Amino acid sequence: MISFRKLSKYRFMDSSLTQRRASLEQKIPDIRKTLDMVEYLQERREGKSKAKDDEDDLDDLDDEEEGDAAKPLTTTFELNDTLYAEAELEDTDTVYLWLGANVMLSYKIPAAITLLKSKLDAAQTSLDNTIEDLEFLREQLTIMEVNTARLYNWDVKRRREKREREQKAVTATSTVVTK
Repeated sequence: MISFRKLSKYRFMDSSLTQRRASLEQKIPDIRKTLDMVEYLQERREGKSKAKDDEDDLDDLDDEEEGDAAKPLTTTFELNDTLYAEAELEDTDTVYLWLGANVMLSYKIPAAITLLKSKLDAAQTSLDNTIEDLEFLREQLTIMEVNTARLYNWDVKRRREKREREQKAVTATSTVVTK
């Protein structure tokens, strides 16, 4: 009886950890994508400031590159799973990040990168721990199932032997009575 309760607890924990793993595996690529975009915005911004600082007397620089740096960035972003919108991003040092629970905060780009890297590291660590816990739990589930099967088989064998002893006792007493 106790092993069945433990077995059901292990199965519940297994399904819970499996859901957590799926959630983390979905969240990590989103964080990476966001981090890549913020890093791109920082590189683009640094490229503009370097272009202004590194002006020299060479007139044969590509004017197109300078023109591209001055142009606003046109991008497509996801509103929903299948809904996208196009936007032009002006040069800025601020990004807005969804934190969850319908909360969005503005961050300076370096602070946003630091936050996203820490979130990514935490999510990756959590995923690694969840996978490790799942492996241990599945091993324990297997052990519990094997032990339960052994216990059940032992009980069946014990009952069969008891029934056979009772039948031998009944047949022995009936043969003694008939003689």
